[in-house]
Amino acid sequence: MSRTDVLIVMGSLTDYAVMKRAEEVLTEFGVSFHTKIVSAHRTPALLFEEGTKAQQSYRVVIAGAGGAAHLPGMIASLTTLPVIGVPVAVGTLNGEDALLSIVQMPEGVPVATVAIGNAGNAALLAIQILAVHSTDLENKLAAFKQKLVKKIEDQAKQIRG
Repeated sequence: MSRTDVLIVMGSLTDYAVMKRAEEVLTEFGVSFHTKIVSAHRTPALLFEEGTKAQQSYRVVIAGAGGAAHLPGMIASLTTLPVIGVPVAVGTLNGEDALLSIVQMPEGVPVATVAIGNAGNAALLAIQILAVHSTDLENKLAAFKQKLVKKIEDQAKQIRG
């Protein structure tokens, strides 16, 4: 059975404004993905179904969540796949609540976590995980990193005159 590389999952459509950046980065690198809405609190049966079948369908999970942010940890508890949490800024705490929730997983349920709202870095981390077994992705990442170097070198030239 062929697996899709990445599952992008979020708790609600309001999270999509942040999570679409993961789609953009994965598309840029030619990485296959599916995007789904699954709420840890409002659709727990669907969460359980998606989390338990993820192992057979995907290689890495990117889970975005705001507020209490239980989605990344719950997915991680249901699969042995790498899970990358993206804290989404909602409400009065501007994502700090989500960040703290995601990074405070109990021992045995690891979730890698990126900065608040940084779904692009979550996608890059997923690509780095996939690149362990893909020379093509490894080469694309090396080229991407080289572009970052050139960008900074060009900026440095601007201030040196």
